[in-house]
Amino acid sequence: MDTATLQTQTRLILRQKITMMINRYVVHIAEPDGSDGPVVAFAEQKRLTLKEQVTLYTDESRGEALAAFKARKVIDLASGYDVVDASGVPIGLFRKDFGKSLLRSTWHLQQPGLPTMTGQERNPLVAILRRFTDSLSWLPYHFDFSVGASIAFSVERRWGLRDTYAIDINDPRLDRRLVIAMAVALDALQAR
Repeated sequence: MDTATLQTQTRLILRQKITMMINRYVVHIAEPDGSDGPVVAFAEQKRLTLKEQVTLYTDESRGEALAAFKARKVIDLASGYDVVDASGVPIGLFRKDFGKSLLRSTWHLQQPGLPTMTGQERNPLVAILRRFTDSLSWLPYHFDFSVGASIAFSVERRWGLRDTYAIDINDPRLDRRLVIAMAVALDALQAR
């Protein structure tokens, strides 16, 4: 799918495929009935790497890059992640806010030309339970990324045997590649 068509999508589904040493993510367009439509992105994240880097591809063949994100520093979890397009041109960045709240995770996402969006777990009780009880890490969570009271997009982890996320995009100006990178990072980096 070309970038212009991807940019028109307002609902995506991200599914994680777990393997021994690599997390794999497949992103689909959400059909009106909620089922998986065509694949729009595929990513792999190697576990236990010192400097996090994830490339998003247009499909599982990994023949064409869509975007990528990379940690700015080694082992500095609060430093941030730059997101670039397939040519290496910056399209945004995100970072986890470790100082804002130890109880609810908070992320900040920036796209040139738009105000900074703040993403925070919607349900503080679920956030606390997940944070302090490892056995409850499977609980679904919901992040709303907003500017003030306006929700730009949200990522909701659903119940299920494997991690599945519904991504709803309300702001048509948001680069979908940046949103997909943030959704993958929520799964890959949230527990760090």
